[in-house]
Amino acid sequence: MSDARTSSLSAAEPALVDRIDALLPQTQCTKCGYPNCRAYAEAIADGRAEINQCPPGGAAGIAALAAITGRPPRPLNPAHGVERPLRVAVIDEARCIGCTLCIQACPVDAIVGAARRMHTVLPDHCTGCDLCLPPCPMDCITMVDVQPPRRWTAEDARRARERYLARQQRLAAVPGVPAARTETLSLSAAQRQTLVAAAMQRARARRESRDT
Repeated sequence: MSDARTSSLSAAEPALVDRIDALLPQTQCTKCGYPNCRAYAEAIADGRAEINQCPPGGAAGIAALAAITGRPPRPLNPAHGVERPLRVAVIDEARCIGCTLCIQACPVDAIVGAARRMHTVLPDHCTGCDLCLPPCPMDCITMVDVQPPRRWTAEDARRARERYLARQQRLAAVPGVPAARTETLSLSAAQRQTLVAAAMQRARARRESRDT
């Protein structure tokens, strides 16, 4: 390949990545097999990923990606999930033990709370990514359909991207904290039992202190 051809590709690829990324829903759900929407966009641009791996984008997203990449549209790959209306996380606050693991897993800071205090989800910020489900040791988080049912919109994606980037900047400013979380936090049964036992011990201590 000539130097001129290499230079042309180098100049074109970032623009293509930006165009692909702009079409993705920015839920940062990792269902596509990549750690975030930008990484998936890069993989599509350089041919490492197919255009049908994004369940939140669904059929409309696949058609849009096909139009700018020149690839034929194809059905959503079921290995990555199914297309569905927007869902948001809801925490059963009575069962929450305040472990903060869901807060750490949320890519857009849609969960608020503090250690050993109940957490709650900001529904207007939640992208429905499901990443808060695996780390919860109490299984007190459920995903519920937004009412009235609706699809994820381009404006939703814009706001989600802003929150995701703001989170990355905030984490990067804290020494010793990774700027990006590239995997879903998950716990073994033993780890869950340890967290639950510790929470129960704290609850007993609080009751005993009130009774004395």
